[in-house]
Amino acid sequence: MELASPSASAIPLATDEALDAPGWIRNRVLCSLVLVGIAVAFGLAFLTQAPNRLVSGVGIPLADLLSGWRWLVLLPAALLAAAVFLPPSRPLHWLVLLAAAASLFGWVWLAGDQAALAAATAESPLIRTSFGGGFWVLTVLCALAAADALQRLQLNALSRTLAGVVVVLPLLFLLLQGHLDALSLLKEYANRQDVFQSAWRRHLQIVLYTLIPTLLIGVPLGVAAFRRQRIAAPLFTLLNLIQTVPSIALFGLLMAPLAAVALWWPGSGISGIGLTPAVLALTLYSLLPIVHSTVTGLRQVPDAVVESATGMGLTPRQIFWRVEVPLALPLLVAGIRTTTVQAVGLAVVAALIGAGGFGAIMFQGLLSSALDLVLLGVLPVVALAVAIDALFQSLSVFLRTTP
Repeated sequence: MELASPSASAIPLATDEALDAPGWIRNRVLCSLVLVGIAVAFGLAFLTQAPNRLVSGVGIPLADLLSGWRWLVLLPAALLAAAVFLPPSRPLHWLVLLAAAASLFGWVWLAGDQAALAAATAESPLIRTSFGGGFWVLTVLCALAAADALQRLQLNALSRTLAGVVVVLPLLFLLLQGHLDALSLLKEYANRQDVFQSAWRRHLQIVLYTLIPTLLIGVPLGVAAFRRQRIAAPLFTLLNLIQTVPSIALFGLLMAPLAAVALWWPGSGISGIGLTPAVLALTLYSLLPIVHSTVTGLRQVPDAVVESATGMGLTPRQIFWRVEVPLALPLLVAGIRTTTVQAVGLAVVAALIGAGGFGAIMFQGLLSSALDLVLLGVLPVVALAVAIDALFQSLSVFLRTTP
């Protein structure tokens, strides 16, 4: 009956009521974020400033930076605080999303403006202005506020991805305009631009070389485990056992046999260190999500659909390619998503065995106690993982909704 099915417009209201608290506070999630933000703004250094990259910096509170018209960067944060007490509605959620994006833009702009001012007035060109703990916490809080607003808006995966792009674009504009060049992080990039580009290509190479054998091995194994149930249990036991081995230990275990192969077969190009053990170890780690998603996707194909295809005269091969594979594809894409994001992260550790990538920059920063150099290796990995996750999530939703 029509009376028993809620309208589409009632769904966000039910969600809002579940998330909101009674009384004056209408959004307890946003209220918690605002309270933490206030405590962080007055308790942690927003920036740190040092005479050079080898000396520990002196913290600069946010209040010391808000002189003159710089106070305007607090307006989006004031809107977020006011939204805590307003009745929930879709326009309000959009306003919270825009205010969180504007606040994030304001924090980044303020950091770049202060770094440029310090560089222009400093006696030494070696002065370094870095992001402080307060900046990072406020940035995370803005991202959480935006995520909460997106959840309340009940947008689909593609719309959420587009909204995330809109939030990031102003920050990219600041970066491309050179507004952030005076920050220590950008100075590290300027000094190591060639190294950064090489690490970027190497990191993508490791991930790509991992995905190709993973798909070529994992998908057939998943199909075999689906067709023959007796091999599924031992196969998953073995793959789960591989997952329990720490990544750095697995890299070490592979170095010795690969070195022996290199001695026995000098012209093979195989080496105990570098790209070969890294790709082999990451492939072993990546098999479990691919095999699991393949088996799960094929098992969720309704029996009635297979019986109908059989009744139409389709052969088992035709049923597999025309019926089972299209229906199982969304779950397989979800498994590829998990595998790719996992490979992006584990490729950082592969730098310890000479594979290169962003991990080499990160570990170099750790050895030299240069935090900005560490961030130069970490932030691209985080950005790459988030972008890949959003891309595959949108693709998976698209495949689910496409008839």
